[in-house]
Amino acid sequence: MSSRLEAEHLYKVFGRRPDNAVERLREGADREELRSDGTTAAVIDASFTVEPGEIFVVMGLSGSGKSTLLRMLNGLLEPTAGHVRFEDQDLTALSAGELREVRAKKISMVFQHFALFPHRSVVENAAYGLAVQGVPRREREERAVEALGLCGLAGWEKSWPDELSGGMQQRVGLARALATNADLLLMDESFSALDPLIRRDMQDQLLQLQKTLKKTIVFITHDLNEAMRLGDRIAVMRDGRIVQIGTAEDILIRPADDYVASFTQDVDRSRVLTASAVMDTDVRGDEISCGCETATPDTPFGELCAISARLTHPVAVVDAQRKLVGRVPRQRLIGFLGDEQGAPAACDSPRDKGGDKAVTRA
Repeated sequence: MSSRLEAEHLYKVFGRRPDNAVERLREGADREELRSDGTTAAVIDASFTVEPGEIFVVMGLSGSGKSTLLRMLNGLLEPTAGHVRFEDQDLTALSAGELREVRAKKISMVFQHFALFPHRSVVENAAYGLAVQGVPRREREERAVEALGLCGLAGWEKSWPDELSGGMQQRVGLARALATNADLLLMDESFSALDPLIRRDMQDQLLQLQKTLKKTIVFITHDLNEAMRLGDRIAVMRDGRIVQIGTAEDILIRPADDYVASFTQDVDRSRVLTASAVMDTDVRGDEISCGCETATPDTPFGELCAISARLTHPVAVVDAQRKLVGRVPRQRLIGFLGDEQGAPAACDSPRDKGGDKAVTRA
């Protein structure tokens, strides 16, 4: 069974005559028009698909509708219109009892403020979702201990929440979500209450866990750097609408509008971009004919610049089979950096002294 999540034309309207408000929005009314009538359109016509094993980040400023959207994905809020499908099941068509069953076994949520029970031990907190499911005590403790170990908390099982740092408490919240073995994790600003260093540590923890567990994750944040670090794809929200969906590179290089561009203007591109984002893929007739350094599509931008500085010709980009898939001229790198660089250095390869080039059409 596929753990794909699909949101189809979701609307959430608070206030009077919400169905009428949806029709007005479909006919072109904007959010402000509705607000003047005492109606708030929190989410407007949101559609996207999250593939199994993908981290899908939804980012936007406060009031953009991202947390409301998340709560519609597991039925905590009923959509005014639209559908949510998970594992080929229409969640919006389920009864309240059926939704509770789905939330108990298939969808877990990690909150911003830990939501730990102070009178329960760490292992009891991690096992809470399993207790709600009626899992026998021994089994739920074993699964909770395993989840705590995955989250770096082995040895802390018998401790109390107030004995843990903020980062460790958030790890307990993550372990509680993992212990249920749910395929879908919904994470609502889960790291935003943490100090910057601890926050980055939790991001590392999540990325490491994802390599092994391959959960389907929807992660809400207002922090662009966090979004770009975690997200396989990112949805940018503004005033209830999704204005762009794409990879971090898509959003940096091809912002959908001025609003998205304003978000990305201060981002250090060298930390986000890779060779695949900047290479020229028109390599017909080219070949690799010298022993110079090459890059792969995943080579980070900063490393790519360092390689380019050691060569007198464009950097050849090759796949796992050493097939040429792209080339990166120095001027293209300069263009992405928006800065000037000095003259190219000599190629380190002895073959280059005889005139050979890594890309013959360079």
